[in-house]
Amino acid sequence: MFRFGNPEYLWFFIVIPVLLVLYIYLNIRKRKDVQKLGTLSTLKKMMPELSLKRSYLKFWLIFAAICVGIIMLARPQFGTKVETVEKEGIELVIAIDVSNSMLAEDVSPNRLERAKQILSRLIDVRGNDKVGLIVFAGEAFIQMPLTSDTQSAKIFLNTIDPSLVPVQGTAIGEAIRLGMGSFSSDQEASKAMVIITDGEDHEGNAAGIAADAAKAGVQINIIGIGSPDGSPLPSNEYGSNFMTDSEGNVVVSRLNEQMSMEIAQSGKGLYVRADNSNRAIQALTAQLDELETTTSSSLVYSEYDEKFTVFAWILLVILFIEILIYDKKNPIFRNVRIFE
Repeated sequence: MFRFGNPEYLWFFIVIPVLLVLYIYLNIRKRKDVQKLGTLSTLKKMMPELSLKRSYLKFWLIFAAICVGIIMLARPQFGTKVETVEKEGIELVIAIDVSNSMLAEDVSPNRLERAKQILSRLIDVRGNDKVGLIVFAGEAFIQMPLTSDTQSAKIFLNTIDPSLVPVQGTAIGEAIRLGMGSFSSDQEASKAMVIITDGEDHEGNAAGIAADAAKAGVQINIIGIGSPDGSPLPSNEYGSNFMTDSEGNVVVSRLNEQMSMEIAQSGKGLYVRADNSNRAIQALTAQLDELETTTSSSLVYSEYDEKFTVFAWILLVILFIEILIYDKKNPIFRNVRIFE
């Protein structure tokens, strides 16, 4: 099992393309400045000590050092000890709406990011449950099968964005069907689904499917996210401008609370609206705590070995080599001919 202890430092890789573009730009500018003095071949004869290849090599060594340094800061770790752990909990499948309407900003920072924060907190609170993840919009897909590894569930959760489901819509009924097929065959285990959605562009008979799920012993809970008053829908994930309809009017996305309540009621579960507090988590936790728990055994990685020291040594070697390389030909080894 591999993971990063501080994955947030991996965001520094964003600056890598900027460094490459800047380096290329400065080299082009330098070449133009040199050409003002004469042709490059003539200037090379005038400066025999100059070595462009060494300059390029030094840059790529520094570039490699930066990449290795970022990985080192993120603290790569490998799981080394596997233990069988018994947990007493329920089977919980979480379905998250990733349609474009979830980018509306009537909750901070937007519906989708707030939904991920809520679900991450829920996974922490329900640490003894087996958890599965489903993403849906116009279609539904299993993002992670049912597992006791809640840390992996949080990692998968952080990767969720609207691009995972290209077909737009809100196919809650399909998500419920897929969730029902994700549970184990253990008849004694209590089963529940938590669906977080704004209910926009609702498709299908989700309430009827939720009723069928309740009859099969699966409790359907809905977290509504957004505002009934609605919010302009950004045309991109950065919210720089808003979507408009064919007549040029700004598209406003609204939380469909009535539909969400009907689905939760049919599924013998709870409906709660999410906001910028922890009220939704508290209400949902209380609801799930009423379900009967069962004991299950699972293999988990209980210890992780830090591997950042390996990358630290690689970084030191790269920097040491870079220091030994001159921008111009080394006068000590100028006359050495290894292959002659």
